[in-house]
Amino acid sequence: MVQPPDLGVQTVRVPFLTRPRVEQTASGHWTLTSPLVYAGRAEQWVVPAGFESDFASVPVPVRWLIPADGPWTAAAIVHDWFCDVGIAAGVISSRDADGVFRRMCRELGTPVLRRWVMWTGVRWGALASPVRRPGWARDAPAVLLLSVAVSPLVLPVSVVVAVGLAVDAVVDRALTLVLRLAGRPADPPGPWLDEREAGQDIRS
Repeated sequence: MVQPPDLGVQTVRVPFLTRPRVEQTASGHWTLTSPLVYAGRAEQWVVPAGFESDFASVPVPVRWLIPADGPWTAAAIVHDWFCDVGIAAGVISSRDADGVFRRMCRELGTPVLRRWVMWTGVRWGALASPVRRPGWARDAPAVLLLSVAVSPLVLPVSVVVAVGLAVDAVVDRALTLVLRLAGRPADPPGPWLDEREAGQDIRS
């Protein structure tokens, strides 16, 4: 069984009133097992137990800089709730949702560069969504400037990672095909049993 990520390092900081407590779903995402409460400047938002999140939605080649979970995990869960529920319900605007996300990241101790890169990423994500697009033009200059500024840092490593992942996928498929042609299973049949439980020597 996959254990939940260790979120205990995130001490509760005002205005977060609770810590994120999660369990993994069959889809590989994470479900809150208790409400996550954030008190904003004027309003309090409660993400209910049972809400499902993938934490920070970061493209795989960029996860060397920003993993899916980290100091920003609670902020990412609230932002997912904004995007899935809050914006459509009129609780918050898309632009404010992304701004509050950046502020939550700051309050949780996310380093300056990473939180601004994350804000830039969610603003680009808003442009691709008709529901989240309103108000995007107001942030366009900052988004474009930040994108250009961080590209020399982020792009070279991310391209290398992307190429490595592509090569790994090609090699894996080739090996899988070779094993199938040889009449051997490409994957193990399942978790190994204890020798005494299996009734045979699994080393053979």
